[in-house]
Amino acid sequence: MATHPLRLGYKASAEQFGPRQLLDFTIEAEECGFDSVWISDHFQPWRHTNGHAPFALSWLGAAGERTKRVMLGTSVLAPTFRYQPAIVAQAFGTLGALYPGRMILGLGSGESLNEVAVTAKEWPSAKERLARLREAVDLIRRLWSEELVTYEGQYYRTLKATIYDKPDQPVPIYISAGGPVAAKFAGSVADGFICTSGKGDELYRDQLLPALEEGAKSAGRDPSKIERAIEVKVSFDTDKERALADTRIWAALALPAEEKVSIHDPREMEKKAEEVADQAHRRWLVSSDPEEHVEQVGHYIELGFTHLIFHAPGDDQSRFLQLYSREILPRLRKRWG
Repeated sequence: MATHPLRLGYKASAEQFGPRQLLDFTIEAEECGFDSVWISDHFQPWRHTNGHAPFALSWLGAAGERTKRVMLGTSVLAPTFRYQPAIVAQAFGTLGALYPGRMILGLGSGESLNEVAVTAKEWPSAKERLARLREAVDLIRRLWSEELVTYEGQYYRTLKATIYDKPDQPVPIYISAGGPVAAKFAGSVADGFICTSGKGDELYRDQLLPALEEGAKSAGRDPSKIERAIEVKVSFDTDKERALADTRIWAALALPAEEKVSIHDPREMEKKAEEVADQAHRRWLVSSDPEEHVEQVGHYIELGFTHLIFHAPGDDQSRFLQLYSREILPRLRKRWG
């Protein structure tokens, strides 16, 4: 059985809102009783028109200062192309020292949308991206625990590098996975695991969660110690039609992963997304009935996830936060908390 309490978080959607608005939503999320706030780390958004992409690392410092108790994390940051892993280690060393016990470093293997514009590199295979992530995690952990780190990896090198300002308690590393190979890697090294909802039970039940367990056991770790987090895409409103309409801005999520992987221009992504806008709602749990919605969301808890991060698509995030804290969070906690 999982050793983690039920945690209910809020996704600060950096592709949809500017930094000040996101900060206001985060303060409100804490006031509304959410346990955590997670920000995406994009260089470019999914859509060019009215798009946003605030810098997650500086934003987290502001969020830490303006909140008191919520956990703050990246969902997710790629420590492999735009960033050298040592810089990520330094940044989260500082954040962890400023806000002890409140920061989570969520990592992934990256998307061409965010990395190609900055590096002008040809986008590598999934195999290379995961190999880079493995090396980056290893280097970050060494920099947090050792001094004068000389590292000679296939992709990254350091020479007598020391992070001078580190937190007393290490910042937990969560690793995202969309397939079993990455999930197995997460099981072998991570403090937590992150994935996203709406892709069919078979993926979670038969592939990701078993691979996570297998990875942990093969590394001699206790699988129950790894927190299982999932970004749950929810469109809940008292007006069902409004809830459905709100999902259209996130139509890019309805595109197949293989179609998105090599797109590195937000204008092209936006154009592709318009072709599937009528199917946008398929990735979302859409409802206007609290009891029905709690069943929809609770399904992920039944699958074994203990940290649910709610991503809502509407422009009026304050309305979502207030509605959710009144109608949904108490019901979830009463039943599963």
